[in-house]
Order: sequence, then C-alpha cells, then structure tokens
Amino acid sequence: MPIGKATAVALPNIALIKYWGNRDQALRIPANSSLSMNMAGLTTTTTVAFDDALKSDVVVLGGVERSGPARDRVAKMLDRVRALAGLAARARVESRSNFPAGAGLASSASGFAALAVASSAAAGLHLDEAALSRLARTGSGSACRSVPGGYVEWQAGTDDASSFAFSIAPPEHWDLRDVIALVDVTHKSVGSTQGHALADTSPLHAGRVASIPGRLARVRAAVLERDFAALAPVVEDDALAMHAVMMTSHPPLIYWQPATIAIIHAVRAWRAEGVSVCFTIDAGANVHCLCEASASDEVTRRLRSIAGVQDVRIVSPGGPARLIDDHLF
Repeated sequence: MPIGKATAVALPNIALIKYWGNRDQALRIPANSSLSMNMAGLTTTTTVAFDDALKSDVVVLGGVERSGPARDRVAKMLDRVRALAGLAARARVESRSNFPAGAGLASSASGFAALAVASSAAAGLHLDEAALSRLARTGSGSACRSVPGGYVEWQAGTDDASSFAFSIAPPEHWDLRDVIALVDVTHKSVGSTQGHALADTSPLHAGRVASIPGRLARVRAAVLERDFAALAPVVEDDALAMHAVMMTSHPPLIYWQPATIAIIHAVRAWRAEGVSVCFTIDAGANVHCLCEASASDEVTRRLRSIAGVQDVRIVSPGGPARLIDDHLF
C-alpha cells in the first residue's frame, strides 16, 4: 500500500567556479570548492511515492521507464533515504525537465536536487538544507548547489558531513542574466560522472585544484560587491582551466564544437568593446554568456547571428529546491 508521496521542483545551476574531479568518487566529495548561480526558468519536477506493493524501484525519466545505470543511480539515493527513515518499501519516481538532459545544462543537478527533496519528504524525513544538500551530492555532485537558492557556494569539505552547499546571496542580490547559446542539445557521449573520474589522469589537474582558492575568493567578492568587471576574467579563466584538464585527460574529453570557439572569441571581443559579458562552459558544447540585465538583449541579438547557434535561452538567478503540491502521477 502507498506509504508517502511528495513532489519537488529544482533548478539547474551554472558554476562560476567549476567542480571537476573528486577526492572520493563514491560519495562525490569534490577535489575543490565551487560557486554557482541557480538558473530560474529551467526546472526539473520530480514525484516520489513509496509503496509496499512495489517489488522494485520504478524510475520514469521524461516519460520513459529506465533500467540499467540510470535507474541504479536513482535507486542508490533512494537506498540512502530508506536507511535514514527506516523504510523497506520500494518507490516509484517520475521526473521531467523543461530543458534538454545530458547536454551540459546541469540536468543532473536539478534532477538529483529535486529527488533529494521529494524522496526525503515522501519518506517522512525532515532534513535541513545542509542535510538535503549532502544527500543530493551523493547522486550528482553539482546537485548539492541546486538545493539552496540564489548564489551558492559548495565547500569541498573532507567527508560526507563537511561537504555541502549554502547560499552566499539570494537571487535578488544581483540581477545577472545567463544568456545560453545552444550549440548542441544531444546527449553527451561521455557524461560528467565519467569525466570526473578521469580528472586525475590530466597533468594539469593538480595545478588547477591548487589555484582554485584564490579564484574562488575573487569570484565570491565580485558577487557580493556586484562587480562585473572583477567577475568576468576570473570566470573565464576557470572555465578554460577546467576544459584544459578535460582535454588533457586520458582519454581526452573534447566537448567544444566550432560554434563554441566562435562564441568564446566573440564574447571576448564584445567585452573589449564595452559590453558587460563573459563566458563560461560546463561539460558540453553550449556556452553560458553571463551579463548584466541591461546587456541581455544585445548579447542575445549578437549570439543569434553566430553560425552554429541553434537557439538562445535567457535565465535569471533562481531560488532553492522546494516541495510543491502538484504530482506527476
């Protein structure tokens, strides 16, 4: 018989200082701390129902029932929730996103943040934000940053208890825009989980990790002071450093496409002309062009003129993962 049911919605996030590589692969304890902004308008909605009648967990993503690694990854988080709640019942999980999954838009971040919130509530748990962030992290590292709202820092920590994310400023603190140039919306051939496991094979990884504290401090200060001129070059430096690690891993991960490189060059030229814009790129070909709200229309217009840009989406800073009343099933 049904035991508990809950639905949650969460947003993906765009990292200003990137997470790449783990100290602990199983618990997803990261090699470095990171900082991000939640992206309003892009959502994942997830319903979880625990039911004694189920023989095994049922996972439906985007309307398709999943098996294999996709199902197992969800079931592992459900096992953690069951252990915390003292439950034995299996669960039915249904999740939908309003943006492409697996294309470098942080669908796993919003997905596992929503799963953490919905599954814990359905199990009757009352976890605080830090505990929800830690739970989400075990499914997808960056999901821990989608639990709090606004501008979020993830302290790497050294173990499960100390590795979680927290808000450094609410969404309304700074009216930035993320103008996303969609270059490729197909599912990545090598996902982020596999990529993180390769980070240590790059000769550049240790140097990047060692340089993170200084960059993180500068980005944190720029966000708190709303200083775009200070923010832009550091954000770009860190994105390029992460992709340098990817490209020099064994085997190498080269996500960029010709349009990706064209946008990088264009954005740097636009900023030299006085447009308040900078780029960052997650594990994929799509480019996130961060700008002040007053520049978003101009940045959008210019991006649409670049060959290879399929579409452009504009998002603003967004809030935390939260429970809602609507159910998907």
